[in-house]
Amino acid sequence: MAKYPHQERTFVILKPDTVQRSLMGEVIKRFERTGLKCTAMKMFVPEEANLLKHYNKDDEWFLKKGARIVEDLKSQGRPVEKEPIEYGKDIIRTIVTYMTAAPVVAMVLEGNESVAVVTKLVGTTEPKTSDVGTIRGDYTVDSYSHSSYENRSVRNLIHCSESPEEANREIAIWFKEEEIMKYTTAQERIMYDVNLDGTPE
Repeated sequence: MAKYPHQERTFVILKPDTVQRSLMGEVIKRFERTGLKCTAMKMFVPEEANLLKHYNKDDEWFLKKGARIVEDLKSQGRPVEKEPIEYGKDIIRTIVTYMTAAPVVAMVLEGNESVAVVTKLVGTTEPKTSDVGTIRGDYTVDSYSHSSYENRSVRNLIHCSESPEEANREIAIWFKEEEIMKYTTAQERIMYDVNLDGTPE
């Protein structure tokens, strides 16, 4: 990886809804147009074991998400049949079911503060509340309440890492280090004054 300041790797999965709706090229174009560089990419159907490693959530996360589902159920006049933590665990179960049903595209993107840049481009996790101009805001209208009502994973097109540390952990699950390409683009040479080997000029 290049050595200039704030250079980061981030991890992205284009989920089955992106692939099934033929949005792969459009989404990748959004990333590349900002100046981010794709250093690894592959299409595959994820295995359950890797997804469980990837979505490595703790009880606090399950409780928080489960409490939101309980509120949704009550607002819809539907019965609450489980403890909040079990509803939270159901989120991961439905994600695994969805993500193993069709191909995804996993990518490593690299660039200046790439985690923050990708997060801004993708938009908030719930498409309904994502800003116009973000990928989720422009290409899907799903919501937490609707997905809860149908007991399925929210269709939000993309997973992206929330921090550089999370990105490094996730990349290691899906890619071997030798699968990640090391090269310098013309954009990098113009924007960051780097040599072809990635070092500062």
